[in-house]
Amino acid sequence: MKSRLIALVVGVALAAGGGALWATRDRGAPSATAREPAPAIPATVGVVTAQDMPILLHGIGTVQAFNTIAIKSRVDGTIVKVDFTEGQEVEAGAVLFEIDPRPYRAALAQARAAKAQHMAQLESAQLDFERSSKLISRGFQTQQSFDQQRATVGQLNAAIEGDQAQIETAGLNLEYTNIRAPISGRLGARLVDIGNLVRAGEAAPLVMMTQVRPVFVTFTLPQQNFEDVRDRQVKAPLAVKAYTSDDTRELATGRLTLIDNAIDQLTGTIRLKAQFDNEEERLWPGQFVNVRVVLDTRRAVPTVPAQAVQDGPDGPIVYVVQQGNTVHRKSIEVAAIQDGVAAVTQGLAPGERVVVNGQFRLTEGARINASPPGASAKADGLSK
Repeated sequence: MKSRLIALVVGVALAAGGGALWATRDRGAPSATAREPAPAIPATVGVVTAQDMPILLHGIGTVQAFNTIAIKSRVDGTIVKVDFTEGQEVEAGAVLFEIDPRPYRAALAQARAAKAQHMAQLESAQLDFERSSKLISRGFQTQQSFDQQRATVGQLNAAIEGDQAQIETAGLNLEYTNIRAPISGRLGARLVDIGNLVRAGEAAPLVMMTQVRPVFVTFTLPQQNFEDVRDRQVKAPLAVKAYTSDDTRELATGRLTLIDNAIDQLTGTIRLKAQFDNEEERLWPGQFVNVRVVLDTRRAVPTVPAQAVQDGPDGPIVYVVQQGNTVHRKSIEVAAIQDGVAAVTQGLAPGERVVVNGQFRLTEGARINASPPGASAKADGLSK
């Protein structure tokens, strides 16, 4: 019993000594966590640049042809020829349809013959009148006969004037048998075929024609923008840009030509119209486009990629990269974001570096492993 007690006391003493030795060694050697710094967080970094940024007003518009014409016949007749292909672009004066001209040639010949007949009668009546004027002075002609002869001359002169009008009308109708393009433009589908009888004044057109160079784009803006648009339009026509319906590609640039004379009370919008030269015909009548009115331009404003701007508790923020690749969270003021670029009016200066991607893992003072935009190596967490 006594030997067991001695053995137990010796074991406790040895255990206490070993624990003290281990504690002393542990205090003298720092842990791996304290010895190694926290790993850098991968992040994409961009540079703040100064550039001119337009102040834009956005709207949705519809392309309208500069002119739309329904081609119709001015005379009755049978179509004997079609001188165009559907969808063709033609110049002003080009013959499109030909109507049987024979009845109108005959009418023109008849009017000319009637004039020739009346001119021959007038010549005879004029001679009779001259003879009567000589005889009446000698008392060999009655006043009544003289007056009748003079009236005959006047009637024939009037008949000749009427014949001339008939000739001009018949000639005009003959000319109308060739239906021509009134302006330069593009033709649509042919609506009447060869051999059909057409009549003047019919409601249905033979073909529709549109002028697409230039074209108009009509669109609306909220009435809150009316004053700004009107004040700047008075100084110089505002530039207007047309984009595709998905707002990814610019189609053409034109100028504002119309501010409507009333605001729509139902929608609270103002109707506007812009004209585009459309030389490349990238705008087509009936097409829906996104419209951007260039109201003004901010000169040399600091800009950053739009994804660099984050929503903070008190407004937009960015992470600015400092010395040692540590980051500082900074509040900024953003004037506008367009085409993936944010215009910053307060909080940043050109040349500063900001985190573009990877912000969701960052905290104030965090150290980053910076890579430029577009770097091929993508660490975890770079994509948002």
